[in-house]
Amino acid sequence: MLIKLSALLARSPVAFTVFASVTAFFTYMCFYPFRRAYTAATYDELVFLGVQFKILIITAQVLGFAVSKGLGIKFVSEMLPQHRSRNLLVMIVLSWSAYFFFALTPAPYNLVFIFLASLPLGMVYGTILGFLEGRKATDLLVAVLTASFILGSGFAKSIGKWVMTDLAVTQFWMPFVAGAIMIVPFGICSWLMGQIPSPTDDDKVHRTERKPMQKADRKAFLREFALSMTIFVLSYILLTTFREFRDNFTPEIWKLLGYGNNSTIFTQTETPIAIAVLLMMAAMRWVQNNDRAFVLIQVLMLVGGLIIGVSTLLFQQQIFSPVVWLTTLGLGVYMAYAMCNSLYFERMIAAFKQPGTVGFLITYADYYAYSGSIAVLFYKNFFQKSINYLEFFIALSYVISAVYVMLVAASMWNLRRKRMATRS
Repeated sequence: MLIKLSALLARSPVAFTVFASVTAFFTYMCFYPFRRAYTAATYDELVFLGVQFKILIITAQVLGFAVSKGLGIKFVSEMLPQHRSRNLLVMIVLSWSAYFFFALTPAPYNLVFIFLASLPLGMVYGTILGFLEGRKATDLLVAVLTASFILGSGFAKSIGKWVMTDLAVTQFWMPFVAGAIMIVPFGICSWLMGQIPSPTDDDKVHRTERKPMQKADRKAFLREFALSMTIFVLSYILLTTFREFRDNFTPEIWKLLGYGNNSTIFTQTETPIAIAVLLMMAAMRWVQNNDRAFVLIQVLMLVGGLIIGVSTLLFQQQIFSPVVWLTTLGLGVYMAYAMCNSLYFERMIAAFKQPGTVGFLITYADYYAYSGSIAVLFYKNFFQKSINYLEFFIALSYVISAVYVMLVAASMWNLRRKRMATRS
């Protein structure tokens, strides 16, 4: 049966695209409760050393992700294709085991297990990208994958909320129980991803061959694009910080807006965002010229950054309702984030014809990005205690929108100058 499946996928581009996109979508959807289910709880009654316990949990996870991304720069970029499927399952089992000890250990000492649970999780996305990059259909495949992590945030919160309300599980056992529900589906999806065939010769011609990157290869790439990568990472830190804050504190923001008892509001508002971004990214497949596609991706990043600030202004002017505002703002966030998260590097490598892998580059960017999330969390807790999450989120929207747009514009100018220099 496996031989027939592999032959079909290698022979039929349509079958390959459908199979790869569907398996990637469900693999990441099944992954998300391991990462985000805990955010459905508020832990309101717990404060340690003047810091809210939820902030401490998020900080522990972000620290774990930052360390994970640092390890992933080597581990993900050097990972052999035949080991990806197995490694995905190992990562999830290790994380799930840590949540068991998080439930057993009293707070705040259980924070160490949130950190340990995050160490393997931070390498999942880069590993999944390894199955999808370097193909003529990569834009569509990554579009579907992106839709899964847009929907995944709401899905994970809905799972977490359901586990606590319908199954009457405590907020400390909830992450482990949510993981128990998803671990078998994740294992099946990971195995199916292992059946995805390698890129064809035609894929390699159009998108540049992707090979595991050793230390010397990684240093050479970063040296070649030093200024561009510096500007990009700064903008990515801002965007990731904002996305993390939005995802982590959406329950608190909805509560302040009067939607605290609606457990389906997360999925309801994220679904149109996912569909819009999916269509936008999938349409990039029809832009065959890599130079043109790379410029278009950067323009969409700019537009996404502008939408964040403009939608917030319209909400404050009472032109947008809360639901319309957070949906539109989410569209701006994910329009920018989805483009710069993977397609940016996919088309950059192809346009400049440089040896590299998207898995390495996005893991490298993520390594620095998660530090920004920690800084914002502690700034809010220690220096803006009198401001509630909604007021802080509104102020943060304006700052992120303005600075992000300026940084993306600077990066576009620098890359265009570099591209013109290589042609002359």
